This record gives sequence, structure tokens and C-alpha cells, in this order.
Amino acid sequence: MAHFAKLDENNIVIDINVVHNNELLDQNGIEQEWKGVWFLQNWSGGYPYWKQTSYNGNFRKNYAGIGYTYDPQRDAFISPKPTPEAQIL
Repeated sequence: MAHFAKLDENNIVIDINVVHNNELLDQNGIEQEWKGVWFLQNWSGGYPYWKQTSYNGNFRKNYAGIGYTYDPQRDAFISPKPTPEAQIL
């Protein structure tokens, strides 16, 4: 299964969606991210902002989580910074 981050207009992750790997295959049987994005755009009624993410960090540095930011210059998902109220117990 392939995982895709749904981004808002500021590149903040607002959801994670799963797509069957078969939806990503091109005519040569090679997975293509754009095919997953196309599938999700059609499935969602045209929502435009999707980026593939990887559980094992094979690409985009980190697995995207809700609240993470996608940085296009680094092609990476960046975790949110802890708030000042956050404490380690």
C-alpha cells in the first residue's frame, strides 16, 4: 500500500490516505507517484495537494504525520516544533 499526505495550501499535512499499489503502476509495471496523485484527485473530487510519503523514510526524509510541513526545497516532511508548553515527563 502507498501512503499519501493531503496538504493544505500552506503545505501542512491535514490527512494521510492509503492507495493500493496497483493504482500507481504505469504501463511498464513501475510505480509512479503522479498516478497516485491523479487517483486521489479523482477520488476526492479534485483536491489538488497530495505528496507520497514513506513509512520507512525511503524518500522525503520522514513519514508525514498530521501537522507536519512539506518543504518543497528539501523535498522533505518536517515535524512540527514542540510548543513551549510541551514537557518531558
